[in-house]
Amino acid sequence: MPDLCLGTVQFGMKYGIHNQIGRQPTTEESFAMLDYALGHGINTIDTACAYGEAEEILGKYLKQRTDKHNLKVISKLRPNVIEPGSMTENIVTEECKGSLKCLSVDQLDGYLLHTPEYIYNEDILSALVQLKQEGYVRNIGVSIYDLKEGYAAIETGVVDYIQLPYSILDQRGIKEGFITAAKEAGITIFTRSAFLQGLFMMDHKSIPEHLQKAVPYLETMERILKEYGADKISAILQFVKYEKEIDYLVFGVEKIEQLQEDIQKANQTDVPEECMMQLKKEIDNVEQSIIFPSLWANGKKG
Repeated sequence: MPDLCLGTVQFGMKYGIHNQIGRQPTTEESFAMLDYALGHGINTIDTACAYGEAEEILGKYLKQRTDKHNLKVISKLRPNVIEPGSMTENIVTEECKGSLKCLSVDQLDGYLLHTPEYIYNEDILSALVQLKQEGYVRNIGVSIYDLKEGYAAIETGVVDYIQLPYSILDQRGIKEGFITAAKEAGITIFTRSAFLQGLFMMDHKSIPEHLQKAVPYLETMERILKEYGADKISAILQFVKYEKEIDYLVFGVEKIEQLQEDIQKANQTDVPEECMMQLKKEIDNVEQSIIFPSLWANGKKG
């Protein structure tokens, strides 16, 4: 059963299609959420240089802590940072060192490629391996959208971590056998986007025109949950936690009340297995324009 991993993108920027507080949390609010998460069994935190002020805020928090050795921090190489003809190894090393300094830690548990296509670049992969050999990071990996980059990551033979979307609407990782293949290769699996940037929680009338194609799927989900008397948030989180091959469920929150509710409901087992099976059976092959937020704005991949 997956462990919970706290994502921090909301700490660094206003994020998500259904941002409930209309802003990013204050530093004090972020600190309170981190205190609560760590006090309730979460010891893995996901962040990135690209998440606005998230690394800086997390670094200020970690600077105050004396027990950082039990905490796993995962960050990511800044997207599209490698220009043609540039000194790849130097850039990757300096970017990683910058994150370490910003986060006030001596070593990252994981350092991931935030640009999935970088998995095909041997110079970048070599630079990641070098970071690991020199002790700056314990694990290297990639954050993906398309499974083809995930299979390429498996084939490299050097990747330790893969992060990918997985939710009731986006079941590709399990149904297409990718997660099983990655696990057989000894790779640790992190899944994100359980709430699909808040789309699951939106009133259908508030969903933008370009995402109206998602409404029939949401209606199907809600009908099934009603049939089994299942709570929506519980079902969204437990649907991911039901998958034993997933190691970590990465989730983000905007306020402490969300965090408290998510931890409580994720750790319950009150959604019937029959409900999970029905969701798997009736929701399938959802088109990329719905499940890839990078396509939401204009139908072209960002």
